Amino acid sequence: MNKHPESDMSLVLQALNQQQVIAYPTEAVFGLGCDPDSEQAVEALLTLKRRPREKGLILIADNYQQLLPYIDDSQLGEQRLKEILACWPGPVTWVMPAKASTPDWLTGRFNSLAVRVSDHPLVKELCQQFGKPLVSTSANLTTLPPCRTAEEVKQQFGDDFPVLHGAVGGRENPSEIKDALTGQLIRQG
Repeated sequence: MNKHPESDMSLVLQALNQQQVIAYPTEAVFGLGCDPDSEQAVEALLTLKRRPREKGLILIADNYQQLLPYIDDSQLGEQRLKEILACWPGPVTWVMPAKASTPDWLTGRFNSLAVRVSDHPLVKELCQQFGKPLVSTSANLTTLPPCRTAEEVKQQFGDDFPVLHGAVGGRENPSEIKDALTGQLIRQG
């Protein structure tokens, strides 16, 4: 276990700035992330996960303001927006209308984008220091279970993979996913 988390942070930030994919602890499992504004980085993540581009991705952020360049909350009523903001920070992902300028490497075949404001301290610090949200998907290769430790990430992705060491939060299940326009549950958390 790395005893110097500040050096981990600088290494993963450097990797993000070099359009690389990184791993970091979230509320339930380790996530894979990258710069959402870099098509090259997102393509590398999709290739690593063997995930089709048309499925779309999730952005994870430190605060709601970090998500505003990507989402169009003008389509939401005041009450729905209050409901969304009341869940954050926390383990609820909302599928929100995407801005027309949001690239399709994030939205896939949809005109919406899944977003979450995390309450995990390392995710918050990482997004604060990077200055924007990260793409977030579970850290696991196809057919393998999601990683819950940095050691599992190294086993699946190799010793040189950039990892922010730390413990995952206490959640057993991935985040709940809800539709921001209707409030309907898409995935149970």
